[in-house]
Amino acid sequence: MILTIDVGNTRIKGAVFEGDKLLEKFTFDKENFNENILKIIEYFPSVSDIVVATVADIDFNALSDLAPNVAIHYIDHETVFPFDNKYATPKTLGIDRMVLAAGATLQFPGMNKLIIDAGTCVTYDFVDAEDNYLGGAISPGLRLRYESLHNFTSKLPLLQLSMPEKFIGDQTIAAIHSGVVNGLVYEINGFIDEYEALGKKIIIILTGGDADFLAKRLKNTIFANSNFLLESLKQTFQYKIKND
Repeated sequence: MILTIDVGNTRIKGAVFEGDKLLEKFTFDKENFNENILKIIEYFPSVSDIVVATVADIDFNALSDLAPNVAIHYIDHETVFPFDNKYATPKTLGIDRMVLAAGATLQFPGMNKLIIDAGTCVTYDFVDAEDNYLGGAISPGLRLRYESLHNFTSKLPLLQLSMPEKFIGDQTIAAIHSGVVNGLVYEINGFIDEYEALGKKIIIILTGGDADFLAKRLKNTIFANSNFLLESLKQTFQYKIKND
């Protein structure tokens, strides 16, 4: 069994795989990280490998001591990836974005691919049909948009994510929900239009914590999979083992 771990900006996500089957998912805060991972290993004693991608600082030394029979593998910039990285500053490209690009390359060979990861930030990553990673874009996610309206104004309230009831907000709360949610929906659809205008057939992959929420309002030509990063971690690790 393989346990994949995605250490994000705000939370940690994990999944246990047996072969290609996802057995169970986990989400928890960064506090008591090692204890949470140990509980997963105790529940799934057949886990032999932990595959980690992180955009934050996490100390895995204690975990190595507590679970000596489990191998810990880090996906980093030195990992062998199945695409040619054409990013102008490849060392600054986030590991999470590289893993997503790898998963898309392995799952959809010979196709142009746009991967949209809707989490704390929204990232757009494009891999062409010849497996060249060309770059993309980064913008604030839904949570950041709500927080910025509250933190950088004197009177706007901090709201929780909610589907707008009306397009035209007829009071402040409704206007904020409409602006945040519809604004991001229009942004994503706009990016999709621009990439499709390149004139080549393209598959759109939507993932991240807000993928399921957004998929209901986006174009129906997308492939939505909130587990895509965790699945891509497993595939990147398997590719690495075969090609090291």
